Amino acid sequence: MPKFKLEYIWLDGYTPVPNLRGKTQIKEYDVFPSLEELPLWGFDGSSTQQAEGRSSDCVLKPVAVYPDPARTNGALVMCEVMMPDGVTPHPTNKRATILDDAGAWFGFEQEYFFYKNGRPLGFPEAGYPAPQGPYYTGVGFKNVGDVARQIVEEHLDLCLAAGINHEGINAEVAKGQWEFQIFGKGSKKAADEVWMARYLLLRLTEKYGVDIEFHCKPLGDTDWNGSGMHANFSTSYMREVGGKAYFEKLMAAFEANLDDHIAVYGPDNHMRLTGKHETAPWNKFSYGVADRGASIRVPHSFVKNDYKGYLEDRRPNSMGDPYQIASQILKTISSVSTDVSAAA
Repeated sequence: MPKFKLEYIWLDGYTPVPNLRGKTQIKEYDVFPSLEELPLWGFDGSSTQQAEGRSSDCVLKPVAVYPDPARTNGALVMCEVMMPDGVTPHPTNKRATILDDAGAWFGFEQEYFFYKNGRPLGFPEAGYPAPQGPYYTGVGFKNVGDVARQIVEEHLDLCLAAGINHEGINAEVAKGQWEFQIFGKGSKKAADEVWMARYLLLRLTEKYGVDIEFHCKPLGDTDWNGSGMHANFSTSYMREVGGKAYFEKLMAAFEANLDDHIAVYGPDNHMRLTGKHETAPWNKFSYGVADRGASIRVPHSFVKNDYKGYLEDRRPNSMGDPYQIASQILKTISSVSTDVSAAA
């Protein structure tokens, strides 16, 4: 039987942002293993801030598996962290307790910076490059440099070969800043694929001597854009029924739950959501048709289609945990009654 290289991948216990971790075990299978065939596997939680040294055992539970195109007979195994009994979710295991709904669709727009030698890729050793303007969807060496496009193209190929629903890439507003988009049906599936795409990007850039900076405002209070992870979302009801009365109730619920959303939309959002650079202030809620400066952007197509379709929450940031982001969006949506006959 062929030997398969199983890369078990999980989120550690660091706060406010967990790190991706991974380790490999070798197992024999006749063909590429199914999720059900993958065993639980222990690890030292004292090295990942998930246990104390005197009782360090934690357990990895496979929850999704993808081909690993960078390895012969390789598999990428997304895992939840469990307590030593292998049944009880670890306190750091957010995935195990989030709201999920296969009818809820999420499209995440993951922005990030390439960094080398402590500064964004393409920045001079001192000062700044030319102002923002030509970099967004830019072409040519002076705009995107000589290696960034090679990396994002390789990353795209890796994701597609792994079966991740990667939907696109583009250079972003700041020099050295890029974006990829992931779409999934259901909170867990969509978030699994975002985390796996992040993992593949981080692993890929090792060979280029380039780091990925996910901080939402790495250049601080300057006239350079921060990085978001805009969350496009819809439910079956939003796509099939919708209506203006329901939409208005939905927006009222998002406004009422502003603090709950900001709490899980990624740390340091106050640095990014300033009301400048096409952002709404973090402590105010707004929505608008095609308004990139609103908390929630309402596409023209949504309004034209009798308030049916998807909406874009522009507040989640690039460091955010997509499990918690998707779950909070669903929690707010689920609080809104679909009985809008009185309002209509």
